[in-house]
Amino acid sequence: MQGLTTTNILDSIVPISRFNKGEANKIFSDVKKYGTRIVVKNNIPECVLMSPQTYQQIMNEYEDAVLLAEAQKRLSQNVEYTDHEDLMKKFGLTESDLNDVEVNLE
Repeated sequence: MQGLTTTNILDSIVPISRFNKGEANKIFSDVKKYGTRIVVKNNIPECVLMSPQTYQQIMNEYEDAVLLAEAQKRLSQNVEYTDHEDLMKKFGLTESDLNDVEVNLE
């Protein structure tokens, strides 16, 4: 994923008036070819255009960062953890008891 830098940010600005002039297809082609575009209205950023793949990558990285922050928060707390074997003993379970258990994660 290519991010916006100070050297290419000016090239990424698209006035909203270009959409009114029927240039949407050209703008979308530029997004595919060159990457992210910033749409401005009255010289104020109005929205950001990017490919679905770039958006998905950003969302995945964001979700990973949120999960990492939560994991670090939990690890920093003074909590006594129970491992898998201790839980199995506590509830009187064996590995074979779990073989026929179906689990659906969403």
